[in-house]
Amino acid sequence: MIITVTLNAAVDKTLAVPNFRLGRRHRAVEQRAMAGGKGVNVARALKALGQPVIATGVAGGPTGTRIIEQLTDEAILNDFVRIREESRTSTAVVDPTSGEQTEINEHGPQVSEAELELFRDKLLYLAKGAGVCVFAGSLPRGADPGLYAELVHEMKKLGVTTVLDSEGESLRLATRAEPTVVTPNELEAEELVGHEFDDEEDRLVAMREILELGAKEAVMTQPAGCLALIGDPDGPPQSHRLYRVTVDPVDTPVSGVGSGDAFLAGYVAARYGGSPPEDGLRFAVACGAESTQHFGAGVLDPRAVERLAGEVNVEAVSEPALEARG
Repeated sequence: MIITVTLNAAVDKTLAVPNFRLGRRHRAVEQRAMAGGKGVNVARALKALGQPVIATGVAGGPTGTRIIEQLTDEAILNDFVRIREESRTSTAVVDPTSGEQTEINEHGPQVSEAELELFRDKLLYLAKGAGVCVFAGSLPRGADPGLYAELVHEMKKLGVTTVLDSEGESLRLATRAEPTVVTPNELEAEELVGHEFDDEEDRLVAMREILELGAKEAVMTQPAGCLALIGDPDGPPQSHRLYRVTVDPVDTPVSGVGSGDAFLAGYVAARYGGSPPEDGLRFAVACGAESTQHFGAGVLDPRAVERLAGEVNVEAVSEPALEARG
């Protein structure tokens, strides 16, 4: 079983607005509202890929009820802790004429320590039958920045593979807890390692720096693919191999909202299924690219993913020395 954790779940509304301009009145030509939050989106994609998954987290108020009902309607197994305050709504505006997207995310509810303790108990119960746990997205207000780090430690005690996709202080602290895989995008990776990337060598060096911070493996997502430093999590870091994975942009993308979540689902699915590293990365990039053909986060067509995977290029690259950045 794969667990996805979403501590800041939302109803995600996506609007298609041609020629979107700030300060103007527009009419959406297409809209969709779905249960969302990064972990929920990952669970949706994992379900589409035929993987055994359960989504958990916290949800509150009428919006929280709607999130749980929508997951149930989609036949996505879920077990959320109900909280007092209202879950958030997030809005993405996609301009189909330019491909640009604008996202507006609410802060979300304040979650009490008592509510978070109920969640910890639930997660520990679910983890008894799990092989992988994905911690995805931001922490809610009221949560200690070290919460993900604490949960990673608990999962490791149970022998559960941990995958971390967060940002800011919670990402930094949880990386120190030595999760199995950390999957930031470029901006998140820059913040994690503490410097901007001026060129490709900086990005390659950063992969090793992420491992030096505590992660057993690192995957950095990029618009056209990813960089990955992966190997045996129980083996020495020096045995890991560095990969650059790319795919040509999909013609006429419908929406890029949630493509990173589809990528993560593809990587987790391949890893859970025991695929070799190169095949797993190829499949993950294909999932992320294929998801841009759909309106709604975490939505993908597994048959189209298999076809697209043949077009993904996986290249082993030489790893520069940490001192190279100077």
